[in-house]
Amino acid sequence: MKERRWQLALAAGLVASSALLYFMHYLIFHDPHHIFIYMVGDIAFVPVEVLLVTMILHRLLERREHKAKLNKLNMVIGAFFSEVGTGLIGRIAAFDVEFDEIRSDVVVTQAWKDKDFEKARAGLMSYDYSIEMEGGDLADLREYLSERRQFLLGLLGNQNLLEHEAFTELLWAVFHLTEELHSRTDLSALPVSDQIHLAGDIKRAYTLLAAEWLAYMKHLKTAYPYLFSLAVRTNPLDPTAHAEVTE
Repeated sequence: MKERRWQLALAAGLVASSALLYFMHYLIFHDPHHIFIYMVGDIAFVPVEVLLVTMILHRLLERREHKAKLNKLNMVIGAFFSEVGTGLIGRIAAFDVEFDEIRSDVVVTQAWKDKDFEKARAGLMSYDYSIEMEGGDLADLREYLSERRQFLLGLLGNQNLLEHEAFTELLWAVFHLTEELHSRTDLSALPVSDQIHLAGDIKRAYTLLAAEWLAYMKHLKTAYPYLFSLAVRTNPLDPTAHAEVTE
């Protein structure tokens, strides 16, 4: 309310100042014809000024602001994959008993082009993720996520993530899986019904994580080639990957 009053007061003051200056011009020169010529000319230019400011300059500033937000968002996504995502996708993929069928299609290399990322993305979208509880290590997965629970909570409170709906959905899926695993006391004696429930939670996180991981790798290749090089050499989906540079 106070801000609105301040704005109204400012607008009234500016209009009054303009009227006062026109009145002073009339007192000095006694030429209303000259005053109205310039007044009409100024008013006629207002639509053009609005066009320049709102439709051109504003768009440029908006695009610049969006780019700055996107850079901040990519930094947050990078922190997620560095702290959680990269290790998580390798652990979850172990539960996918059919993953070897598409492994070669998602092992990113330095030679990948945009068309390779698009092909891999299409493959992931059409892939039927098959989760079997005996394929992975639930206890290890629980420990891994529990150690990063506070980090995930911090990310969920980041307002910049509201700009990226898919990544926010991924965070909620991973956090939900963390809470589900944390709530179980004995993972070795789960009833079949509970195993099916957990398999669904893992599959949800896995599906979203795989898509975002591929998009993240594509971003690194374009924006940060040196980070992309390390990500390729430490790819959790590539059993032959190693951090040492051999070539």
